[in-house]
Amino acid sequence: MNLHAKLRERAAQGKPLRIGLIGAGKFGSMYLAQIPRTPGIHLVGIADLSPANAKANLERVGWKSEQTAATSLDDAIAKGNTFVSDNWEALVAHPQVEIIVECTGNPIAAVDHCLAAFQNGKHVVNVTVEADAFCGPLLAKKAEQAGVVYSLAYGDQPALICDLVDWARACGFSVVAAGRGHKWLPHFSQSTPETVWGYYGLTPETARIGGLNPKMFNSFLDGSKPSIESTAVCNATGLIAPPDGLLYPPASVDDIPFVCRPISEGGVLHQKGQVEVISSLEKDGRAIPYDIRFGVFVVFEGDTEYVRNCFKEYMVRTDPSGRYACLYKRWHLIGLEVGISVASVGLRREPTGVATCWNADVVATAKRDLKPGEMLDGEGGYTVWGKLVQAQKSASVGGLPLGLAHNVKVVRPVKQGQSLTWADVAMDETSGAYKTRREMESMFAGGLKKAA
Repeated sequence: MNLHAKLRERAAQGKPLRIGLIGAGKFGSMYLAQIPRTPGIHLVGIADLSPANAKANLERVGWKSEQTAATSLDDAIAKGNTFVSDNWEALVAHPQVEIIVECTGNPIAAVDHCLAAFQNGKHVVNVTVEADAFCGPLLAKKAEQAGVVYSLAYGDQPALICDLVDWARACGFSVVAAGRGHKWLPHFSQSTPETVWGYYGLTPETARIGGLNPKMFNSFLDGSKPSIESTAVCNATGLIAPPDGLLYPPASVDDIPFVCRPISEGGVLHQKGQVEVISSLEKDGRAIPYDIRFGVFVVFEGDTEYVRNCFKEYMVRTDPSGRYACLYKRWHLIGLEVGISVASVGLRREPTGVATCWNADVVATAKRDLKPGEMLDGEGGYTVWGKLVQAQKSASVGGLPLGLAHNVKVVRPVKQGQSLTWADVAMDETSGAYKTRREMESMFAGGLKKAA
């Protein structure tokens, strides 16, 4: 990709990419661990709700105190070190900061951060994919109008999937399916922060020692995060969501081409060009050897006899017909890989995945019967999980996006397994995130494809 060579050139010229980071938690800390090892990058400032915690994380990942000794953003630029504060507005407004890495994990705050960055002429690498899932198409449009780049974050699975899809298409292959792995059984959709560790495979004590957040981990387990990430992939690549949510077919890596082919040919896909998530567990709970739980994949088609013969000659693992093959990465390194996005955006003005359409949505769905007066607690909590749906279906029923199902009051009964709508809740219609979502619906609803 020659990004490293270009970064070295910038370092030699004394013109590093100047970065601002908002949020120095788990994901942000992983990126922070790599910044001192990356040429041509100057992290000018970090904005975090708790500067003390941010500095503690910096120390934990190997930063020296002198690296964060700056007393202001201007001082950081003059001395080549980093200023830590709780003032994100000043960070996105500073004229010499080029790229904002949004890393809070808070979708409502992330929307405000992204929009402010665009208004100040900054590129954005958005780690908070939850925000992209409910208004990514509009964020991409706003960035384009501002003349800046908006990008998904490499290292997180959506951008890695987009990379594989682009690889296949650039090679001339038709993409049949793409997605990620997951540990999944159907009852996990009712999991709460109290049950997560047993399902996830950790003891509560291990989780406590590791400082692991049960609500965050539960958002992965209960299907919310796979739906969120699949939504981002659909909207960035034009792939289609399954008609009634993810199926999570169990498969080893080698068997992905067997299951990710059309139903008419023995697979699970309702149509070619669809996203899906592969389970690392058989339906009876047995672990599958050589799984793709932490990885990503693309299934592509050899649509001529010549290409299928090439698959055979080079011993490519295919389905029995020899038509469908799979390329995959079995692992992703999340924050440790964000530098790829920063370099791509800063040096090439190219995103590592960006919404180009509104094809899919992730809708809040009741984990149990909900009563009027109850408060929704959002992703990974006790009340709702996120279901992947086609955008046309979500728009037609007025689906409540999971990213806005935080601290919202239920106003009428909702049965377990039922997806919520705007009419089921009392929304704060003055929030920037709500207005952004509604603006996106108005802008993109006319171009939606008919739901399958």
